[in-house]
Amino acid sequence: MRTEGDYIKINEWLLPLSWLYGLGVGFRNWLFDLGVLKKRSFAIPIIAVGNITVGGSGKTPHVEYLIRLLRDVVRVGVLSRGYKRKSKGYVLADDKTTAREIGDEPYQMKQKFPDVYVAVDKNRCQGVDRMTHDKATHDVDVILLDDAYQHRYIKPGINILLVDYHRLIIYDKLLPAGRLRESLNGKSRADIVIITKCPKDLKPMEFRVLTKAMNLYPYQELYFTCIDYDAPVAVFPNEAESLAEADSPLCGKNVLLLTGIASPLQMEADLKRQCRSITPLTFADHHFFKAKDAQRINEAFQSLPEPRVVITTDKDSTRLVNLEGLDDDVRRHLYRLPIRIRFMLDEAETFNHKIISYVRKNSRNSILAKGKDDSKPADRHHSGNRPRTISFRDN
Repeated sequence: MRTEGDYIKINEWLLPLSWLYGLGVGFRNWLFDLGVLKKRSFAIPIIAVGNITVGGSGKTPHVEYLIRLLRDVVRVGVLSRGYKRKSKGYVLADDKTTAREIGDEPYQMKQKFPDVYVAVDKNRCQGVDRMTHDKATHDVDVILLDDAYQHRYIKPGINILLVDYHRLIIYDKLLPAGRLRESLNGKSRADIVIITKCPKDLKPMEFRVLTKAMNLYPYQELYFTCIDYDAPVAVFPNEAESLAEADSPLCGKNVLLLTGIASPLQMEADLKRQCRSITPLTFADHHFFKAKDAQRINEAFQSLPEPRVVITTDKDSTRLVNLEGLDDDVRRHLYRLPIRIRFMLDEAETFNHKIISYVRKNSRNSILAKGKDDSKPADRHHSGNRPRTISFRDN
């Protein structure tokens, strides 16, 4: 039976090291809380999106949701650290920037939203300064900080914490025994908590149990999102063979699922219901594909019976598009599968209102400021400061 937190694995023998790690992280957070380590506020709306676990919790699709929500209202900027990029310092993306220069996720966002400012800088304070003062980006109205929950040198106006339904933080342990970057106390910094990748058939009782188990404070808001898949898109459109037009274009296909992401299990489980068979070919998160990988992909694809297709993620496609050594047959059958997040319980409007109201009320743009909307969304399902006692993990 499906259970929340079902992808968590704890290495019990590493728990002593987790205790030492927790001391170090806790001391750092204590210095920030005391004001010894300083946090900066900026005269521009800043929304941080991140998690307290290692690995994917859906940060990029949630940042993309915010971009779609705000891009027609304000001038949007996205600032990321640019994980595994080959460049240094501050880099502002343009139409010629590569994934190696800024990282695969920022590159993906720039390709999807060319009118949005996308920049990378490990020093987020410096990045915000550059984005707000440089001539090329000085008209930015709001900055979305991608993967910045632990970057406490910036004080965002809204702090959004993402929690993977299949790896709930309330059941996890600190690194290296588990996947937590910091203790559960860290969730108290969030203004909004979103449980991501939820099954679409969650029952009302399950929502209530999760709400109580998360044990949030009254000032925090809890939302639930699930994943919707768009139609597959050819990675090499000039060479691709079209998929059959059908309600499910993967129906009857033997799928090679090619991923280099942190959590591919959910995607694999979702696609199993749509295709004849699925064969996973998994690489490490943010893996930069090389010639030897192309050979593995070619061999894995040729081993599948007809009809066959290769499905990959948006993020992985940014690193595959320039990979040399892929067979022509693979290139013709290689598709990326775009995803979008969807708010459950009909709460998208409440979330959207909160975000847009915050941006308008705190904008440097006088025209936007005049359009302030002082109405407040109705109080939602805050769980309050309740005992953390309920779990369905064994049901």
